[in-house]
Amino acid sequence: MDFTIKGLDKNSNARAGEIITEHGIIQTPIFMPVGTVGSVKAVHQRDLKEDIQAQIILGNTYHLYLRPGLETMEKAGGLHKFNGWDKPILTDSGGYQVYSLSGTRKMKEEGVIFQSHIDGSRHTFTPEKVMDIQRVIGADIIMAFDECTPYPCEYDYASKSMELTHRWLKRCIQQFDNTTPKYGYSQTLFPIVQGSVYRDLRINSAEEIASHNREGNAIGGLSVGEPVEIMYELTELVCGILPKEKPRYLMGVGTPANILESIALGIDMMDCVMPTRNARNGMLFTSEGIINIKNEKWKNDFSAVDSNGMSYVDSQYSRAYLRHLFQAQEMLAAMIASIHNLNFYLWLVGEARKRILDGSFTEWKNVMVKKLASRL
Repeated sequence: MDFTIKGLDKNSNARAGEIITEHGIIQTPIFMPVGTVGSVKAVHQRDLKEDIQAQIILGNTYHLYLRPGLETMEKAGGLHKFNGWDKPILTDSGGYQVYSLSGTRKMKEEGVIFQSHIDGSRHTFTPEKVMDIQRVIGADIIMAFDECTPYPCEYDYASKSMELTHRWLKRCIQQFDNTTPKYGYSQTLFPIVQGSVYRDLRINSAEEIASHNREGNAIGGLSVGEPVEIMYELTELVCGILPKEKPRYLMGVGTPANILESIALGIDMMDCVMPTRNARNGMLFTSEGIINIKNEKWKNDFSAVDSNGMSYVDSQYSRAYLRHLFQAQEMLAAMIASIHNLNFYLWLVGEARKRILDGSFTEWKNVMVKKLASRL
């Protein structure tokens, strides 16, 4: 994997870059649609590629390990061939699922013992096993195994968790470097900065992660309930420590406003389930603000979902029609809304990139952030 910075914003830490993988080029800043089980919910791969123009999607180690399982994944030739997506893929290591399964898992130095949410069967994830699983899945970018701390958590817990994540990272690196890709193309390992909301822990973790000199780095454990001001403060702090010449991935973020503010702080890559999850519940993100399409006010509004007309959804379907589909509980409602929201997110980061390159990013961002948070 190669990363090149193509432009810098003069009034913030935003940068436009380019990541080159063997499955294609990713222009940053980029938002990555989440395809947890090998599929972005309610969206066909054709739409992801042609209309949404996604450059990279996510899969999840925990979920793909449980279903369809490694035997099927390896026989298919990896996730790219299994789901028919021929562009870059990133896999989350399962650390967040370890965090979310706190009631049914046991943490040890060796790894994590957990129960499947599907059938209750017991499994163990170690750093080594997680590397091996991600080799089988075959993503272009894979994540180190970490523990995502909850918010709030005590300082002592956050400190011990961070140190465990650092020890696990060394084992991940050793296993990754001692194994080879299975499908004839290279894979890249990203370590993850942890440390909860404590500045000294975040500094410690960022310095440790930077010292390993991997090809890219991630920031985890944010956007888990902490105030947004703390998320921005810690993101800026960590971005000031992680090497400038490597891509920075802020995990699990977030709202459109979060996306723009994070780009301004120096983030290159982001992901979140919000655009598809909220779409399935009737919340649409637009360039003028947020629409709850289920509201009565849209019943006879035959205008486009977004006046910018950034996708075929806006040229083909009206607000009134989409509201009707939701009222009728038609499956097409979730599909159209998901395509719209993902298209908007990809438009947003693409426009941010253009603005960084032409020197107008900060002024544009400050106007957009106010619009994006308003409800129409």
